[in-house]
Amino acid sequence: MSSKRKITVAYGDGIGPEIMKATLSILEAAGAAIETDVIEIGEQVYLRGISAGIEPRAWDSLRETKVFLKSPITTPQGGGFKSLNVTTRKTLGLYANVRPCKAYSPYIRTHFPKTDLVIIRENEEDLYAGIEHRQTDEVYQCLKLITRPGSEKIVRYAFEYARKYNRKKVTCMTKDNIMKLADGLFHKVFNEVAKEYPEIEADHKIIDIGTALIADRPEMFDVIVTLNLYGDIISDVAAQVTGSVGLGGSSNVGEQVAMFEAIHGSAPDIAGMDIANPSGLLNGAIMMLVHIGQPEVAEKISNAWMKTLEDGIHTGDIYHEGNSKKKVGTQEFAQAVIERLGQKPQTMSPASFAKGGEESSGVMKLTKRESAKKELIGVDVFIDWKEDQRDPNIIGDRLRQVNADGLKLRLITNRGVKVYPDGMKETFCSDHWRVRFFNADESTITHLQTIEVLRQVKELGFDFIKMEHLYTFNGERGFSLAQGE
Repeated sequence: MSSKRKITVAYGDGIGPEIMKATLSILEAAGAAIETDVIEIGEQVYLRGISAGIEPRAWDSLRETKVFLKSPITTPQGGGFKSLNVTTRKTLGLYANVRPCKAYSPYIRTHFPKTDLVIIRENEEDLYAGIEHRQTDEVYQCLKLITRPGSEKIVRYAFEYARKYNRKKVTCMTKDNIMKLADGLFHKVFNEVAKEYPEIEADHKIIDIGTALIADRPEMFDVIVTLNLYGDIISDVAAQVTGSVGLGGSSNVGEQVAMFEAIHGSAPDIAGMDIANPSGLLNGAIMMLVHIGQPEVAEKISNAWMKTLEDGIHTGDIYHEGNSKKKVGTQEFAQAVIERLGQKPQTMSPASFAKGGEESSGVMKLTKRESAKKELIGVDVFIDWKEDQRDPNIIGDRLRQVNADGLKLRLITNRGVKVYPDGMKETFCSDHWRVRFFNADESTITHLQTIEVLRQVKELGFDFIKMEHLYTFNGERGFSLAQGE
């Protein structure tokens, strides 16, 4: 290649500097056409009073190179320190987390030797938006935010990934049997996008049975796409069942910038001992090489790495009598990989990445849609109340007095269960009540009516916490019904 691709590199903390040194030595020996711009992140930056753990100059480097090869870092204990990974993902819009989980049996012990799956996790939305409130003495709220553009972007990325890497199936995992609107949107978008990729099989699993199947029959999966929280959990489950938690690399891809790293932490207890396994970061670097259009180099390194495993040259974390022939340290392992560049594994399938020489893009073209007709037809008012033995009939009978130009009480729920009218006496009630108001015929209402509802609720002596407007979109209800409604 005539020119070198500039990338941003961070050596991190703990074992980070050791495994980065080993990884870069392999990349250099393999002929990777890269040059590095080194930035400082992690513990020492935190301790200088920078709460995000990254120097301001580092953002300029990332904006320039758009590629970040990152070693693990140590976040100091105590309050006031932000997660660097979360900050980086959100600041740079890294919406897709890609986690390959592959078995390297019999060299890495696993009960599932045929496992070769990739989990693609939405990275910016869901409960990880981090929007929480304490609303009453007893009740805390965490908002789950799912957007159509965010869902389409990650789903389309999953299908594009499957096409590029010659994968045959994409499985969507949600909990839309319970969260029919939020998770339901993700599933609906998945079904829409899947039609554009007829050559790729598409299916759906409810997340609980899907997780169980990953733990019991992971070989049945190819590419999995899912929401943020679910993806966080099943990524670790899949890595664990393959026996390769310490070997896994991952990427975080955005429209402009992509970050590549190991999935493990900084392991400060073994820092400086030259015993850490550099394989996780190396596999992240292999993903990086494919991303920047150097798949041939990526193949050469991946094959040499697998040949090293086959030859029984193992670091202490994966060393087992019988499977292993020689226990080596971090740099000696890297040297063993370098010595095998140009060789291919004999038992495991050789690596093969899509050719073409073009840098990957995280830009996904989104479907143009007309805005739906949005109409306000009701309101939920949330109230903090725990007087009179929390009797739903007492709060309900008092709130029946509210009448805002025809906008009247329809029902009351507690923790999502209908408790008034005609609730069950066995239902436990907290101090957090949702009070739903509609016109008798559920016709459209005005904002002035909702304000009048709040005024009357306050005059009756109740402390309202918040209000949610109830809308229809093109005549379709945009809110959930209560249990028992």
